Amino acid sequence: MKYNRRNFLRNATLLSGTVASFSAVSCMSPKNGEQHTGSYVPSRSQHFNMSGYAAPRIDKVRIGFIGLGMRGPGAVHRMSRIEGVEIKALCDKDPARATKAQGILEKAGLSKAKEYSGENGWKDMLANDELDLVYICTPWDLHTPMSVFAMKQGKHVACEVPLAITIDECWELVETSEKTRKHCMMLENCCYDFFEMLTLNMVRNGLFGEIVHAEGAYIHDLLDLNFDKDAYTDMWRLRMNATHNGNLYPTHGLGPIAQCLDINRGDKMDYLVSMSTNDFMMGKTAEEKAKDDNFFQEFVGKSYRGNMNTTLIYTGKGRSIMVQHDVTSPRPYSRIHLISGTKGMASKWPSPERIAFGHNWVKEEELKDLYDKYTPALIKHVGEVAKQVGGHGGMDFMMDWRLIDCLRNGLPLDMDVYDGAAWSSVIPLSEQSVTNRSRSLDIPDFTRGAWKKNKPVNLTLEGGATTGVRKG
Repeated sequence: MKYNRRNFLRNATLLSGTVASFSAVSCMSPKNGEQHTGSYVPSRSQHFNMSGYAAPRIDKVRIGFIGLGMRGPGAVHRMSRIEGVEIKALCDKDPARATKAQGILEKAGLSKAKEYSGENGWKDMLANDELDLVYICTPWDLHTPMSVFAMKQGKHVACEVPLAITIDECWELVETSEKTRKHCMMLENCCYDFFEMLTLNMVRNGLFGEIVHAEGAYIHDLLDLNFDKDAYTDMWRLRMNATHNGNLYPTHGLGPIAQCLDINRGDKMDYLVSMSTNDFMMGKTAEEKAKDDNFFQEFVGKSYRGNMNTTLIYTGKGRSIMVQHDVTSPRPYSRIHLISGTKGMASKWPSPERIAFGHNWVKEEELKDLYDKYTPALIKHVGEVAKQVGGHGGMDFMMDWRLIDCLRNGLPLDMDVYDGAAWSSVIPLSEQSVTNRSRSLDIPDFTRGAWKKNKPVNLTLEGGATTGVRKG
């Protein structure tokens, strides 16, 4: 059901006053009358189509890192192993973290980087340093402000997931990238998992026929981690779970299947509905911890996100997507990754990965033959090194290597700002759907119609694969 201003006025109080609040003002896209829930009114048409855009070649990519807590140091380590990279700047609110990250460069035999710290250290870094790329690994609510500022300072952006947490932020990122012609890539590492890339290449080659349905998820028991006082600065991740009820982390499951469906490149996500269970664990955990530690008293009595969120998405071509999110239930890890077509299907979770072209799964030797024939050139080129360097089994390194190789060779990126915006938009839209008894909500077309002509992701490495790997 479409939102109108009366609906907004009735429900606005439910969606305001939270950490990084999700804007719920309904307005109409000037171009096609399509609903989008946000106060940011986008331009009538694209300033410039960033899909398939090849920025000028950069022989040596000068990088600055913002955020050196959980994800940042691993990124510094991976980039230190890629030729054609110069790590120029390290920034964290805590100066000790920036200093500690220097050890990674020293161990790799690289020059010392300039250090930045404090609340506005990242602005000083972006304004003063001659950087080509900024790599952002900060809390979610800082992703968009930092990305927008970096692009306006003339830097390409690589940002951890999610790229944005409101519809307004999604539009701001899209328009800033278009106006500056700077890449804004969300670092969705799961798009570079070995099986996910295998199935994408098989889709490209028509082995599954016309894709009808796809499923993805982020099912990961993080209950203890969310309540770990040392894990996240100011408990920001727990606060997100205590103030927002929806699909808060959709992109790990959604990204790879969206690529299989050519979302933004031949199809688009049209609308969604979302439903959450009640919370059966986080509130009780807060109460139990508060009995022994007064630190947790402020987290008692919160309206925690439900254990399981299920979001259903309908595409412009009439295909369906299911994306689930559960980070509290005691279950084995799963991203599901299911692709179902008119000729066959693939599924990875629960393990092992499986492929079928009928009622039965293919046998082990047949699966090996498919790997041999349809493993993309990227994995064949750098996959074994990626496994050695590490990062979620190697997919993190392949993601970083591919990014650098594209920048050095002037190639389009595998993921552009439209992908980051569309995949991240599921966060605020799912919350609004849950709040309003699972009503359907239109998903903005961030490409403004360009999805009809945009080309699918290129897996051939044509014109690239010139970047080497340093010994570690």
